[in-house]
Amino acid sequence: MKAEACTYIIYGATGNLSRIKLMPALYHLDVENLLPEGTKIVAMGRRDWDQQKWQAEVRDMIEAKARDGVDEAIFKRFCERMYYHKGDIKKEECYDALVAKINDDSFPQNKAIYLSVSPSDFGSIVELLSNVGLLEEDAGWSRVVIEKPFGYDLQSAQSLQRRIGKYLREDQIYRIDHYLGKGTVQNLLVYRFANTMLEPLWNRNYIDHIQITHSEEFGIGTRAQYYDTSGATRDMLQSHLLQLMTLVTMEPPASMEAESLRDEKVKVLKSVRPIPKEAVNAHAFRAQYSSGNMNGEKVKGYLQEDNVPANSVTETYAALKLYIDNWRWKDVPIYLRTGKRMAKSQSTISICFKRPPLQFFRDTQVKCDEPNWLLMGIQPDECIRMEMTVKEPGLEMNTRLTSLDASYRKDDEHHTDAYEDLLLDVIEGDRSLFLRADEVECAWKIVDPILQKWSEERDYITTYPAGSWGPEGSRRLFDKEKQYWRHTLTPKDQSECK
Repeated sequence: MKAEACTYIIYGATGNLSRIKLMPALYHLDVENLLPEGTKIVAMGRRDWDQQKWQAEVRDMIEAKARDGVDEAIFKRFCERMYYHKGDIKKEECYDALVAKINDDSFPQNKAIYLSVSPSDFGSIVELLSNVGLLEEDAGWSRVVIEKPFGYDLQSAQSLQRRIGKYLREDQIYRIDHYLGKGTVQNLLVYRFANTMLEPLWNRNYIDHIQITHSEEFGIGTRAQYYDTSGATRDMLQSHLLQLMTLVTMEPPASMEAESLRDEKVKVLKSVRPIPKEAVNAHAFRAQYSSGNMNGEKVKGYLQEDNVPANSVTETYAALKLYIDNWRWKDVPIYLRTGKRMAKSQSTISICFKRPPLQFFRDTQVKCDEPNWLLMGIQPDECIRMEMTVKEPGLEMNTRLTSLDASYRKDDEHHTDAYEDLLLDVIEGDRSLFLRADEVECAWKIVDPILQKWSEERDYITTYPAGSWGPEGSRRLFDKEKQYWRHTLTPKDQSECK
């Protein structure tokens, strides 16, 4: 797809997401000459800043994140693209003034509008944009990017969709999940569908179970107001982890066209075995971090964090066991987990293969207890590894685990941020890695019974010490005694996984 020049309007441009992700990503696109000539960036904010002040702020944002330092010539070009527009996004006059500003030949009529604001404002902003004609496509396309969370539960997600659907067609809505822009996630599709070696094994006949983990060392910081009403399930599991699951388990799409890809993801979500409310405790586990040690420092528990209610039972750890009732994955358990204040920050996909059907070495000293694993590091390590048993060098018949590294990034190739890919996709009109309305609904249908059950259980929540790998009680989700949480991408210390 050919990228056309556009006016990129960013609501909430002075906020944290813009500071650490959006502005650095747009700058890096400019560095790579991927922003079409003539593209303008309009920053919407409430702060009383002028153009000079805004450029100084952007400079600080980019200096903190620039991969190779700030290139002065490119930064000058980048500044020439930028405009700051002060206004209250809840008032009509702000939108009238915006129209007056960009109703100029120097601004492209194609519009990409990024809503980096509170989810409660999505509906009203879209309505106000429509009222002043900024969503019309008479002179060019108009696309609206919406950050997660899309709704608080199934009902609110459906309500939000109905509201914005009055003013936007589905093909104008870009529901962003930055996880889908990460290099390893996209490489997963290539790894699965461009190679024939693993495809015959990618099914219930050979795979014992699948684990998808997102763990974080840090706590909630200053986000108590948001996080205590959300929790780990809404924040990570319902969105990021379920999306990763669809990419791991979906059937080959008919093509790499956006709709073909998203059709297959929706089929997976629709095939997930429903969890009855009475069976929630057999399929889901929640917990909350208590005080502990992180990297030699004492840290406080969740209930001691600023602005957290003393009686909160909001989960900072959530684990879920799912089954996909289709031909490929029938009865293969899929374990999802996420948690804060855990031993290490990482995102991984771990695929455990079944043990051989016949143990030839049962009467020898060879140890073959460990299964084969396919391990994918999403962050911070971007890698794909195959773990298998080999013979140790020497005269005796001893074995050890080894890892075959199939990582795709060369030493001289730089890392790109997920937002770079996704912001460019919006300009190019590529919706492959953005969520469709029915995807969002299906994901909420999976977790809604869990959230409803937990909302009724307000008296007690399990805790785990900060700096650990989470609560021991989550092991009860495993179907088999030999299954265990996989914490590492290397075979050298399997003991920590047990």
